[in-house]
Amino acid sequence: MTLSGITVVAAAAVSWSAATDNLVPTNNYYVGCLEGMSNGTVCKTDNASVTYYMDSGGDDKLEDIDKATVRTVMAQQYAPTDLSISYDSSPSWSGSTETDIYYAEATVPGSDQGLTWCNDDSPGNYKCDQQYVRIEGGGHYTPGLTCHETGHAVGLLHGQNASPTLPNQSPTLGCMKKATGFADELGSNNKENINGNY
Repeated sequence: MTLSGITVVAAAAVSWSAATDNLVPTNNYYVGCLEGMSNGTVCKTDNASVTYYMDSGGDDKLEDIDKATVRTVMAQQYAPTDLSISYDSSPSWSGSTETDIYYAEATVPGSDQGLTWCNDDSPGNYKCDQQYVRIEGGGHYTPGLTCHETGHAVGLLHGQNASPTLPNQSPTLGCMKKATGFADELGSNNKENINGNY
């Protein structure tokens, strides 16, 4: 359009809002972060600089193929978000520089193949200083399940806890579907929630 010799170009509005809020807390999930494998709470990591370590010895050791899966998921799914992802080859288990996510391979209670829990919560909020991810061996360290459990470690929820709620198998949830597919990726909704919170 031209007004008095000035050309005006109308730009289309761009919306970057996620389809649903599925990062703690939500209107449908406001349980505070609790420590321990049996507490079943989902917590956010305590800051945007996320360090991770993969068990390299003993009974909980990840095989080379599982380590490669974790590295690929962290580099291709989480590093492109506003999180700063780095591997911690000398993990810290206490203090202000604790390694944020510890990956192990071991049996998971119940019928699930993966589990994430807080090992060191920050009382009074939804954050955790150090989280443990345990995935069973025998081929269960898939890209989809690794993405899913890492999602819980940064605070992502299933669809039933999102606001507005979504079916737990909604494709909008990407790798945060309750029953995760082998190669499920993080997806745009989860990335927008991460970027909006970190």
